Amino acid sequence: MRISGGKARGIPLTVPKGDAVRPATDGLRQSVFSSIASRIPGAHFLDLCAGSGSYGLEAISRGAASGCFVEKNAKAASCLRANIAAVCKSAAHDPRTLHVSQCDLAAWTPPAGSPPPELVFIDPPYEIIGNLAPVFFAKTAEWLAASIDPVIVFEMPGELTLATPPAWTLAKRLGGKSPRQPTVCFYLRGS
Repeated sequence: MRISGGKARGIPLTVPKGDAVRPATDGLRQSVFSSIASRIPGAHFLDLCAGSGSYGLEAISRGAASGCFVEKNAKAASCLRANIAAVCKSAAHDPRTLHVSQCDLAAWTPPAGSPPPELVFIDPPYEIIGNLAPVFFAKTAEWLAASIDPVIVFEMPGELTLATPPAWTLAKRLGGKSPRQPTVCFYLRGS
């Protein structure tokens, strides 16, 4: 797996051995970032259930200003830190603009003084999405309160359809042409 675009294009990303992480495929990430290209330059992001950090690091490579990664698994967080160093070096990006929290998503709070995020990437383990989604969407009201026009990019299995949470609109769905293929849903704050 590699960064697919931007200044760090081609930089390989490491993942822990085993099945603790299921990284987003290069092709799916390319489609996602083509869909949100105008939102990336200068953006602040959250990469939740970050794993290898592929979504957030792709954003950095394409011009995002800063971000926070949240990953509970210690081995994945270690790989994430190594990936941050490699991508930041290649993209000439200051790694001090990125924050890694190794904790459960439900317990996480944004670092004091961090700018409001415009982009939220979430790619949780598929088996916990049913329990995690309501917690995640409840917390987004708090995390995104100061964001003007945020977008949530939520990866899930193709056979899953979440009920659209209050205050959000499902704007687009990519991938998931078959039930076992991943899909990405783009949620925008409703009016």
